[in-house]
Amino acid sequence: MADHIPFPVADGDSRPFWEGIAQHKLLIQRCENCQRHIFYPRSLCPYCFSDTLSWVEASGKGTIYSYTVVHQAYGPFAAQVPFVVAIVELAEGVRMMTRIAGAGPASVRIGMPVRVVFEQADENVTLPYFQLAEE
Repeated sequence: MADHIPFPVADGDSRPFWEGIAQHKLLIQRCENCQRHIFYPRSLCPYCFSDTLSWVEASGKGTIYSYTVVHQAYGPFAAQVPFVVAIVELAEGVRMMTRIAGAGPASVRIGMPVRVVFEQADENVTLPYFQLAEE
C-alpha cells in the first residue's frame, strides 16, 4: 500500500483548471457556441460538440447535490476518517466531486450551500475543497 496521497496529473485538457487552482481560482470551461458551462475539462462541448471552449472563473458557490461519509480508508487516508465526499452543484450548473472541509459528517445535508476553499496538499499541489457557507 502506498503511504503517500495520490495527486492529480494535469493533462492537455485539465492543465488550465489546475493552474487556476494553484492561483486560488476555480476555473471551468464554457462553450462559446451554446454558452453552457462544462466540467470536467475536455476538448469538445458535450452539448453541441463545438471545440470552441473558453475558461471562465466560477463563482465558487454551490449546493451539496449528494454526499457520502467515508468511515474506512486505507493508506494515507486512514488517519483522516471520517470525512465527507460530496457532489457539489455549482451556481453555474456543473457538478464536481470534492471533499467537504471543516464540517463534521453529522452537520452535512443535501441542499446545503457551500463555497470553494483551497487547501495546500503539499509544496506543489493545491486542491479545491468546499466548506459549508452561510445562506
